[in-house]
Formats: sequence, structure tokens, C-alpha cells
Amino acid sequence: MPTARVVAVAPGSPADTAGLLPGDELLSLNGEAVRDVIRYQIQADEPRVELEVRRGGLEHLLVVDKDPGASLGLELQSAVFDRVRTCDNHCPFCFIYQLPKGMRRSLYLKDDDYRLSFLYGNFTTLTRFTEADLERVVTEGLSPLNVSIHATDPAVRTEMLRNRRGATSLRWLRALLDHGVEVHGQIVCCPGLNDGAVLDDTLAGVLDTYPELASLCVVPLGVSRFNQETRMRPTTAAEAGAVIDTVEDWQDVFLRVLGHRLVFAADEYYLLAGCPFPDAIDYEGFPMTEDGGGSPFRGSPKAHLVETYERRTTRIAWLRRRGSDPSDNSTTSAHVLTPDENRQPRGVEAA
Repeated sequence: MPTARVVAVAPGSPADTAGLLPGDELLSLNGEAVRDVIRYQIQADEPRVELEVRRGGLEHLLVVDKDPGASLGLELQSAVFDRVRTCDNHCPFCFIYQLPKGMRRSLYLKDDDYRLSFLYGNFTTLTRFTEADLERVVTEGLSPLNVSIHATDPAVRTEMLRNRRGATSLRWLRALLDHGVEVHGQIVCCPGLNDGAVLDDTLAGVLDTYPELASLCVVPLGVSRFNQETRMRPTTAAEAGAVIDTVEDWQDVFLRVLGHRLVFAADEYYLLAGCPFPDAIDYEGFPMTEDGGGSPFRGSPKAHLVETYERRTTRIAWLRRRGSDPSDNSTTSAHVLTPDENRQPRGVEAA
């Protein structure tokens, strides 16, 4: 049974009044063994919350009465109480395989968990996505999500992910879009593998099959000195220029057909090619700044606050759909410690 460990209780909060203590393990809320902070939030928003708690090996039932949507006042150890869904792809460009040994454990965890995509903006390849996941995303309004596309040709995507499910898993992207889920896409472009004609084919496939994507960013692979994949190498200036040309050509197509540019090249391409950045207006609101598209225009501390605010308003919108009151200045009833705060692993996108 998944449990959530309490690391702090706000003084004077409903949880404090009910007698919860740091170190308590939450076994269930209102009879549900919640598996992540999303389900926790839904149950914790209720005006009456029954918490089954384990303390010192003994189980207790505590009852909290509060205003609907008011925060319980708990800090929890992690956002996912059951196991993070790990990535079973073996992408040759995966940066986790290029890390040196001896670093903290959380850096070596590969996740492919749609919940972390919703909560933190991680990218998922959808190779471990299921019908039950789709039902939950749609029912609970878990949007936006970020999806790693890389290629729309099934054979190429299978080769890139080194996973036979790569050929078919984009059907879930189509399903998400069919249900109105906001999805942002990513293409990690590897020289000789999915650039050139393959990149053209991928962008044509996006227009043909996934035109409802909110945005798409083409980013170069990163290569460290610990890389052991001989096919993986840094992008040259000429290759960067070719990617820019391809992206800008397709921006014209998308603009003409869809009414917006949709796809953007990461800033690194312009730096590598020695090309000027597009005008700020061409980034159409900077939907992919966090993925490296348009950072020079929004790279100041003020810009970071803007990005934080925008992500916060997305969470607030979700809370309001759940019937919560976000006026308590928290995006969820539980503050979730980051990996650096608790030294526990949380996945980062690897594919």
C-alpha cells in the first residue's frame, strides 16, 4: 500500500489541530489509499477529511473538519507515494547514460511518468502509458502534459527509443489530443538519425496527425565526455543552420495552415549557427521557454518569475476545476519537497 510521509505540519493548521505529527505515514484519506499528491489534493479538498495514519507502528484514525478547499497544512516527502514509473527506453542520446559515477542517486533515475509531466513539466514518451492512465488524465483534467515525439515514422522512433513500443505509443498522443488535453511536444534532434529528411517527415507527420499540439520544440542532443554511443556526436554549425532552415520553413507552413507557427528551434541552434534570434513576437508567447526556445528574451530573474507565475496559474486553474480555493497561497494542500530538499529520487526526462 502506498504511503505518504509527513515531514512538517504548519502550526495552527487543521492538520495540527487534529493531531498530525511529522513522521506520520498517511495510509488513506477518506478511505482511499492515495498514490500521489494529485489524488491527495482531491481528497484533502473535502470539508471533512478522515486520515488513516501510521505512527510508531500503530494505526490511528484522525478526523479533520475545515472549510472546503482549505489546506490541511501538511508538507509531504514526495509527490508520488507509490513508485515513480520508470523509463524502459534505451535512447542512445539519453543524458542519464552520460553522467559520471558517484553523483547523488536522484540524478540516475529515469522516469516516464505522466504525473511528473503534469506536476513538474517532465517529458514522457508514452511508451508506458495505458488506457487507465488516459481515463485518469481526462477525468481529473491533468493538463498540460509534455510528450517526447522525436520522430513520427514508427521505425525511426523505435530505433531512437530502442523500444518496440515506440512504434505504437504515439497513439496515446492522438488520444490525448482527441480528449482536449493540452500537449507540448519535443524533438531531440540527433545528427544522422532524425535530422534532415527525417525531421522534414516528422514535421509533416505532426501537421497530418497531431495538428492540435500546443507547441513543439526541436532541441539538439547533449553529448558529454562520458558518452559511450559512437553514433552520438555534437551538432555542427552547418547542421544547426540546416535545422533552423527546416524549422522556419515549416513555421511558414503551420502559420498558413493552422494560424500559428507551432514549432520552434531551441536557442542553442541559433548560437551554434551564429544566426540572429527571431523577433520576440515570432515566439508567440514563448510556450517552450523551459525547453530552451526563446530564453534570451526571457532569461532575466523577472522572466523566471513570469514562468513560475504561469506554471502556478495552471495549477490554480486545475484546483478551481476541482472546486478548491487557491487563496491560501499554495498550489496544493500539501507542500511537496523537491529532490534537493529531501534527497529522494524524482525522475527527470531522459528520452
